[in-house]
Amino acid sequence: MPGLDRESTRRSAKAGDLTLNYYEAGEPTGVGGGLPLVMLHGGGPGASAWSNFGSALPGFAEDFRTLLIDQPGFGQSDKPPVVGNYFRFAAEAVKDLLDELGIERIHLLGNSLGGGTAARFALLYPERVGRLVLMGPGGLNLSLFHADPTEGVKRLMEFGAAPTAESMRAFISTMVVNQDLVTDELVAERLADATAPGAQEAMLSMGMSFWNPDTYEDGLIWRDAHLMKRPTLLTWGREDRVNPLDGAFVALKMIPKASLHVFPNCGHWAQIEVAEEFRQVCTAYLAQHVERKKS
Repeated sequence: MPGLDRESTRRSAKAGDLTLNYYEAGEPTGVGGGLPLVMLHGGGPGASAWSNFGSALPGFAEDFRTLLIDQPGFGQSDKPPVVGNYFRFAAEAVKDLLDELGIERIHLLGNSLGGGTAARFALLYPERVGRLVLMGPGGLNLSLFHADPTEGVKRLMEFGAAPTAESMRAFISTMVVNQDLVTDELVAERLADATAPGAQEAMLSMGMSFWNPDTYEDGLIWRDAHLMKRPTLLTWGREDRVNPLDGAFVALKMIPKASLHVFPNCGHWAQIEVAEEFRQVCTAYLAQHVERKKS
């Protein structure tokens, strides 16, 4: 589906007291029971719906009404102080946005931080979810062998302490196996977004919700994995240096309807590094869904 650029697909709407930015394209085709597909981005510096999934939007929009949402604190969405743990805070904002748009049920795809938001959303509002696709999801990953913080998280924290082009390049380099993807243009774009007005304060507020003794336990979603009843596809890059592959196995064991797909020669950004294979795997999984009418 060519011709889907950033400005032509950009929208915004109220989500409770917030205004969230999102990008929308495509119409229901019957694939996946005709449910819309919502995609939630990761949480690294300069992350946004468009930076994570803009290049994937045309492909997914061929089969789904597809919405890429800037989570609170990111992209062009409002950047309020986080109340409680970020996963719950963002999940409730996504629910409010869907209410505003009149969307009752969705398929939900989340990467890293967005994977944690998606998982919390499915725990809070299971009746509103068809299927889940979670890419190296935060909160659900529990590293069995790797030390914490991981290499990628260390690079993220180093950028927060010294937000420069060099520290941004070091961070992005941990996202992918193919270092040709780490271009000067990408570094400059992400640096500009990460240092835009309010962005650093929002990143700090988000991060502190995972360290604050009063809120961090709510972010340990792996403890609730057995309660996740929706069919769930866990996807992982075999060479993920942010949330390493060994972090997948507790969720795979505990989520009743979980499957796992591992992409070889791939890091944390499967949607970019193995874009077409990622789209095919996700679409095939979502296409198995049959939407049953209410009795």
